[in-house]
This record gives sequence, C-alpha cells and structure tokens, in this order.
Amino acid sequence: MSSALDVTDSNWQSEVLDSDTPVLVDFWAPWCGPCKAMGPFVDKLAEDMGDKLKVVKLNTQDNPEVPARYGIVSIPTFIVVKGGEVQNQVMGAQPYASLKAAVEPHI
Repeated sequence: MSSALDVTDSNWQSEVLDSDTPVLVDFWAPWCGPCKAMGPFVDKLAEDMGDKLKVVKLNTQDNPEVPARYGIVSIPTFIVVKGGEVQNQVMGAQPYASLKAAVEPHI
C-alpha cells in the first residue's frame, strides 16, 4: 500500500490544483517497470515530507486526460505543482536524493 494518494482525471482540480500545500505528482502505469522501481522513493518522500508536501500518484493508463493536458509522453514523470502551477518536472527513474532535490525548493 502506497503512502501517496491516488488521483484521477475527475479529482485532479480539487486534489492537486486547489491544494494549499505543494504537490508532487507521480505519473505512472501498472505495466511500467521504472515506475514500480520509483514507488519506494515516492512513498519515502510522502513519509519524510508529509507535513509540507502532498504526494499523489496518477495512473496514466486509466486517466489519460491530465497527462495529455500536461504533455506527459514518458513515464515515470514527476511534476511539482504549487498554487495550481507546475514548478518543476523530472522525467525517468531517479535516485531518491535527486527526486527530493527537485521538490525541496518548492516547499
């Protein structure tokens, strides 16, 4: 069970864009090996920064609208959203330190 909240096309606005805290979004799919490999790092970020950062996962296979809107063409892709705007984007599997470094300036 992941520490990250699952979001969908239908609750994207309320869970991500309207969030009072910065949000790290993990765009993933069940068949994606690198996405699965990043799972523990995403969960660790959710646990380590849970009070300052909202961490969510969006299954691109089941929710194609949001990835299309943001031009997500490769997974895993991670975006940091703050105040309804994308602040940073990281593509591909990353070491934990790199993922954390991509988020820290925005919290």
